[in-house]
Amino acid sequence: MKPDPTALEFTGRVACIAGIADAIRTKLNPNPADISGVMGGISKLLDASITGLGMPAKPAPVMDLSKIDFEALRRRFKESKHRNTDLEILKAAIRAQLERLIRLNKTRTDFQVQFEELVESYNAGSRNIEALFEELVKLSRNLSEEQQRHVRENMTEEELVIFDILTRPAPDLSTDERREVKKVAKLLLERIKTLLVLDWRKRQSSRARVEDAIKDLLDAGLPRVYSPELYQKKCSAVYEHVYESYADQGENIYAAVN
Repeated sequence: MKPDPTALEFTGRVACIAGIADAIRTKLNPNPADISGVMGGISKLLDASITGLGMPAKPAPVMDLSKIDFEALRRRFKESKHRNTDLEILKAAIRAQLERLIRLNKTRTDFQVQFEELVESYNAGSRNIEALFEELVKLSRNLSEEQQRHVRENMTEEELVIFDILTRPAPDLSTDERREVKKVAKLLLERIKTLLVLDWRKRQSSRARVEDAIKDLLDAGLPRVYSPELYQKKCSAVYEHVYESYADQGENIYAAVN
C-alpha cells in the first residue's frame, strides 16, 4: 500500500505477521532446494538474448514545473510536430515532481493517483493526446501550487507535513481549530527535535520518549473534535512519520529543503 498514508495504521501488524510467516516457512522447509544453478542459467540466457542500447553521456535535464510558462507550453504543443515526444517530456517532469513531493509528504499521494488515472485513461483510449496534455498541464499547475503551500500556510515544509497528517483525511475543522492544530504541529516538531539523539531509533528508551512526547502534546493541544480513536491513529501516524523521516540527530529528508 505504501506510500499511501493509510498504510501507517497497519505497519506494526504487518511486521508481526511477516515475522510469523518467516518462522513458519523455516519450520516447514528447513532445507530449501538450491536453485542457484537454475538462476545462473537464466541469467546467462538473458545476457545472450538482450542487446544493449546506446545512452547519451548526459541525461536530458528534468523540467522544473515551477518555472514553466503554461500558456506558452500549451501554444507550443498545439503547433508541435512531435506531440508524443512533448507529452513524454511533460509526463517525466510530473513524475519527478511527484516523487519529490511525496517523499517529503506522504499525504500527497492523491496527486499520484490522479496522474496515474489520467495516463491510464489515455492508454485505454478514453482520452486523446490533446485532452491528456490539457489535464496534465492543470495537474502541473496544482503541483506547483502544492510546492508553495507551506508558504501560504506560514509554515515550514516540516511543520506542514505534521499538520497534514493531523488533518488528512479527517476531521473537518473550523478556522479556529485549524489554527490550533497549526500551533500543535509547530510545537510538536520543536519538541521532537530535542529528543532525536544519536542512534535514537536503535534505543527503546529513546523511541519511547519520542512516542510519549507525541502523545502528550497531541492530547494537550488538539481540539476536542478529535475522538479518542482518531487521536490514537494520529499519534501512530505522526510517530511513523518521524521514525521514517528523521534518521538521526540533525539528519532528515528535509535538510536540503530547509
